[in-house]
Amino acid sequence: MKIVVVGGGLAGLAAAHKLESLLPESEITLTERSDRVGGVLLTERIDGFLIEGGPDSFLSRKERGVGLCEELGIAGELVGRKPENARSYVRHGSELHQLPEGLTGMIPTDLDALAESTLLSRAGRERLAAEVDLPPEPPGADESIASFVTRRLGAEAYERLVEPLMTGIYCGDGAQLSLQATFPNLRVLELEHGSVIRGLSAQSAASASSYAPFVTLASGMQTLAVRLARRLRRTRVLTGRVALGVRGGDLGYEVELDEGERLHADGVVVAVPGFTAAELLADLDLELAAVHAEIPYASSAVVTLAYREGDVAHSLDGYGYVVPRAAGSDVLACSWSSSKWEGRAPGSSVLIRVYAGRFGERDVSLDADDELVELARNELRVLEIEAEPSLSRVQRWPRGMPQYVLGHPERLERIDAALAGHPGLALAGAAYRGVGIPDCIHSGEEAARSLAESLARVPG
Repeated sequence: MKIVVVGGGLAGLAAAHKLESLLPESEITLTERSDRVGGVLLTERIDGFLIEGGPDSFLSRKERGVGLCEELGIAGELVGRKPENARSYVRHGSELHQLPEGLTGMIPTDLDALAESTLLSRAGRERLAAEVDLPPEPPGADESIASFVTRRLGAEAYERLVEPLMTGIYCGDGAQLSLQATFPNLRVLELEHGSVIRGLSAQSAASASSYAPFVTLASGMQTLAVRLARRLRRTRVLTGRVALGVRGGDLGYEVELDEGERLHADGVVVAVPGFTAAELLADLDLELAAVHAEIPYASSAVVTLAYREGDVAHSLDGYGYVVPRAAGSDVLACSWSSSKWEGRAPGSSVLIRVYAGRFGERDVSLDADDELVELARNELRVLEIEAEPSLSRVQRWPRGMPQYVLGHPERLERIDAALAGHPGLALAGAAYRGVGIPDCIHSGEEAARSLAESLARVPG
C-alpha cells in the first residue's frame, strides 16, 4: 500500500508518524516544497541567542502537544515561563497596564483582582462584574467574538482586554471571527452555567496539570519537528519538491510533482494551507477546491531585536504586552523573550520579539527588512529604548494564519461532505479546527486515522 503526505509542516509530520503505526506495511512518501520540514517551527541560534521565528510555546492543557513530546522522549526538555516575571501588560497609548490576575483564557474570573486593575474604568469593571447576573441568550445562530464578548462583558472589556489577547492568537478581527469556530466553549459555558465567569471559575477549580500552562522546549520549538522527522522509519521525505496536483483514478490517486514526477498512491493526506489545497484539489473536486479558496488568511512578521542590558532602562519585569486594534498600529504584541524564558540571551543582554500584521489591514510581510526593523524599534520607544540593537532578525509569514471568520463551521461541513466522496483522501493542518501546535498535531493524527479507516473499507 502506498501513501503520499503532501506538506511537511507539523500536521504532515504527525500524519506520517501516525500512519507508520496504523499501516505498518505501507510505503509512505512525504513531500515538502521548502528545503526543510517543520513549517512555522523555526529556531535559530546566533551569538548565544535562541531566536524563535515562529511560535515560541504551546498550551499544555491541549494534550497532544505534551503527549507527542512524551512519546518522542523530549518531555524532559519542556519548561514553563519564568515564574518571577509572571505578569503581562496591555498597551494603551504610551502606557502599559498590567493584566489582572485570574485570567482564564482571555476572560477575568477574579473580580477582586480586576477591581485593582487600571486596565478598565470603574464603569467598565462594574459592567464586566455584572455578567454573572445576565441571563443567557437562547441557542441560535453563530456570532462573532466581538458580538459575544461585548454582549456578555461589555464593550470596554472587549476593546481593552479581550480583543488584544484574541488578536495575539489569531492576528484577526474579532468582529469577523466566528465564536463557534474559535472559542465554542464560551457559548457552552453561557448556556450551561448561565454565566461565562461562573462557568470558567468552576472549570478552573476542576483543572490541574503537572505542566505549566504554557510550555516550550529548552532547545527551541524547532526541536519538536526535528525529532518527529527523525522518528520516521518508513517514510521517504522529499524536501524542495512542489506538489502540483492531486488526481483520482481507477487505482487510487496520482500526485503530480514538479520535474514531471508522478506518485501513485492508495491514499493521500493533504496537509497544506487552504489556498494551496485549493490549487492541488482543483482537478479532483471543484467544490472541495472552491471551499478551501474561501478560507481567508492573515500575513504577519516577527522582528527579534537584541540589546545590551545597559541600553534598556525598562525593567522588563514581565512576559511582554499586547496592543489593541484601537491603537491603530501594525504591531500586535511585544514579547520580552529573555524575561519570559530561560536561556534565550547570553549574560548582560536582553532579547525582545515584536509581532506585526493584522487581518484586514496592510500586508506587513511585503515590507523590507529595514522597514520592519524600524517599525519594531519605533514600538520599543514605549519602553524608552533608543539604542541601536546589537542583533536583529526578521521572519515573514505571508498568508500564514487562517482566519476562522463567520461561516467557517459551515465551510467545514461542506468540506466533510465533499471528502465523503473521496475514500483514501484526508486533510490536515491549521485551516480547519485549530491553529495551535497541539491542534495541528491532533489534526495530522486524526487525518491518519481517517485515512487508515477509509482504506480498510476499500475492497481489495
